[in-house]
Formats: sequence, structure tokens, C-alpha cells
Amino acid sequence: MEEKHAPATTYWDFIRVNDLLSLQGGLGHDEAELENEEVLFITVHQVFELWFKLILRELVVARNLFTAPHVAERELSGAARGLRRVTTILRVASQHFEVVETLDTRAYLAFRDKLMPASGFQSHQMRQLEILLGLEDKDRISLGIEGSHLEALRAPDGSKSTAYKAVENQMQDRPTLKEAIEAWMLRAPIDGIPHDGPDAEKQLYRFIDKYLEAHAAEVNIGRERALQLVRTDAERERLEAMYNAEIESVRSHLLPDEAMGGARRARIRASILFLDTYPALPLLAWPREVLAALLELEQSFVIFRQRHARMVERVIGRRTGTGGSAGVDYLDKTALTYRIFDDLWATRTLLVRPIAAPKLENEAFYGFKTEL
Repeated sequence: MEEKHAPATTYWDFIRVNDLLSLQGGLGHDEAELENEEVLFITVHQVFELWFKLILRELVVARNLFTAPHVAERELSGAARGLRRVTTILRVASQHFEVVETLDTRAYLAFRDKLMPASGFQSHQMRQLEILLGLEDKDRISLGIEGSHLEALRAPDGSKSTAYKAVENQMQDRPTLKEAIEAWMLRAPIDGIPHDGPDAEKQLYRFIDKYLEAHAAEVNIGRERALQLVRTDAERERLEAMYNAEIESVRSHLLPDEAMGGARRARIRASILFLDTYPALPLLAWPREVLAALLELEQSFVIFRQRHARMVERVIGRRTGTGGSAGVDYLDKTALTYRIFDDLWATRTLLVRPIAAPKLENEAFYGFKTEL
């Protein structure tokens, strides 16, 4: 049978260059009528949207992988690679704000009124990737205008815009990446005991108790050294209270009450801690790489938000946003408070020196398995 080949093509047809270059005309669709500053503004934001498209594709692939009942170890390298690709995209995208900063404030103000009441918040792909990652509605910061973040995406006549429908569909597409990762963490064996084994819960709390003891011992080493420098009773009381609070905060984190998720949340947090504490064990290497990649991704996202805020402040100061938001103040708050993988961040406070980590009872469980 004769092999079929793809028809001959050109670079400009494959990438659709002419279509792409025809999209910078703005509302009037005629680029010749615009100043360079306005074309620059349009172009950079179009580039952002193309990056967001790639990010969404990578996050969907990662999310789908972790929804499987069993995630094969050999697939984790691909997941980590995809997540790190997202990190790289966000890092590169952050640099594009430098291009926008070449806009003179007065030059931007010359066409800013055209945007009203539009807003960068109406980037439905940005909202989609926040939702896909796992940002919940209850954690969103108010725009400063009436209605939810979804209502802000309605068309000017109040109908459901394509942006509204895209975000609405994303909200219904579950699980989120965070939910999928947490379901995966719930299944992680702790010290060789499977999550559904008869001794799973007993072993969970045994590991937590041993770790809390090791962590308290490490804190007390720091306490003793610090107290050697104390000169007053007031300073001693302050230090004692600080070290005691650190021990108690770690205990509360690893032993959450029912309002904070109880045993389910305890297992998720203990699994994350377990992976980060024993990274040298062969079967834990790639799972830990996945968690590290998630942390890097969220850090890059935070930096992207911060960089956005500083660009806006540099170009237009702290005036009200075109969509009625608080402008820079709103952007700063999102960068400060939007943390999705908060348990990953919290684990950094819990980790102890390798030599101080509790000894495992079933370390061999995590070694490479060979058959003769």
C-alpha cells in the first residue's frame, strides 16, 4: 500500500502568519489608523493569551493523569516535565511586561478610554487556569464592583458572552488539578502501609507522632541556642512564646480538627511531608519531583501577578481600573493571597534536618523491585 504524505506547505501557511498579523487592528480592525503604542499594547496581550492557551493544555494533561485510580511511576516524569514547562512559560511571560513598560503614561492614556469598561480581568483563559488549578470562589477577592467574577464576563447587553460560557464550563469540569493531586496523595503509602490497609490510620498517626517529636526536638535545639543570648526576663518570655507557638502550629497543621478536614486532611499533609522528608528513596523520587514542580509553578504564578502589578503601577499609577476594580491594589492582593497549593508551602516550615528525621520501619518498601 502506497504511503501517503502530507501535502507540501510553507512556513506562513503552517503557522498561519497572515491570519495572525491581521489581528492587531483593535476595535476598528484597521492597524493603519492606530499609533504604535496601541498596537504594542494589543500585541503583547495577544501573546499573553497564546501563552495561557498552552498553559491550559499542559494543566489539563496533568490533571487527567492524576485522575486515574493508579498513577504509574513511569508517567510521573512526563507530569513533572509538563508542569515545569508551565513554569517556564510563566517566567517568560513575566518578562513581556517589560515591553508594556516602554509605554509612556500619556501615550497610554491617549487610547485608554477605548478600553472602558473592559478589563484584563475579562481574560477568560486566566480565569480558566485559576479554576483548573483549584482556586475556589470563596477565596476570590472582590473586584470592587457588584457581582461575581463570572458576572463580570457578561456581554455589554447582559447576555452570556463566549468568555462567560468558557469559564462556566471550566467551573463544571472537575476535578481541579488540586483535587486530583490531593486524591493521589490520599493513596500514598506511609512507611510502607497502603492507604487502604487495615493498619493505615494507625500507621498514619504513628508517623505523625514520631515526626512531631522529631520536629519539637529540632525546635528545642534552636531554643537553647537562642536563650544563651538572652539578657532580660522579657526577652526570655518572648523567645519561649515564639518557639512554643512554632511547635504548636506544626502540631495543629498535622493534626487538623474536623472543621479543617480531620483525618483526610491529616493524611494529605502527612503524605506531602513524607515525600519531602525521604526524597532519596527510589520510589519517592518522581512523586517528590511532581510536588516540587507544583511549588515552582505556583511561585512563578505569584511572581507573574506581582510583575503585572508593578507594570500597571509604573504605567498608570494607582488610579481606578478600566473595569471598575481597585487597580493596582486589587492586583497586589491577588498576588499576596491567591495560594492554591497551600499545604505544599506549609510543609517548608515543617521539614527537619535529614539526620533528625524519624527512622522508617519499612524503608525496603520504597526500593527498586527486581525479579530473578
